[in-house]
Amino acid sequence: MREDFAEILRLVRPGARVLDVGCGEGELLDLLTREKGVDGQGLEISPEGVAAGLARGLAVVQGDGDSDLDHFPTRAFDYAVLSKTLQQMREPRHVLSELLRIADQAVVSVPNFGHWKVRWALLSRGRMPETGALPEPWWSTPNIHLCTLRDFVVLCDELGLRIDACASLAEGRAARQIDPRAPIENWRAETALFLLSRPSPPGAEPPAPADLFG
Repeated sequence: MREDFAEILRLVRPGARVLDVGCGEGELLDLLTREKGVDGQGLEISPEGVAAGLARGLAVVQGDGDSDLDHFPTRAFDYAVLSKTLQQMREPRHVLSELLRIADQAVVSVPNFGHWKVRWALLSRGRMPETGALPEPWWSTPNIHLCTLRDFVVLCDELGLRIDACASLAEGRAARQIDPRAPIENWRAETALFLLSRPSPPGAEPPAPADLFG
């Protein structure tokens, strides 16, 4: 099981309404349906992925996350999930904003281009890095908007989104809850998983970061 899938499974409430954006062949949605009994729906751009999801008995529709999230009703879901897909979007700022319009919370995982292995590859070899989180060479990668952990936090601030929790993920290791604003984590986190929500109403005390991972 992919490390971010394991943490998303831990995070999502049983029976929740979940939209998996860029669901691929439906592995995560199938897992959430079987293990957590979620009321799940998938959005996938590739016909092959849609066919595979339907073959699993999942409610998957063909659509483009860049443009088709606009058609979903406001607050139609408890969670909108975007697992290692945001960096493949043409309009990541718009997509992230839409996730928190159509769902109460968003679960977003992104590879961190500020990880020390990435920095070392650029410094020592002068080449685009290939790591566990970024396995494809530059000429075949689907990633078009890579970011660092710090970049993502700044974008959330600009959009007025609240970071309820964040975990650092690495293949073969347990998730580690982190403060994504800590400078050291921009070096240490290979992949980061965020739980996001809308800001608190004016005058309300924002909740403390939740201990949700690990």
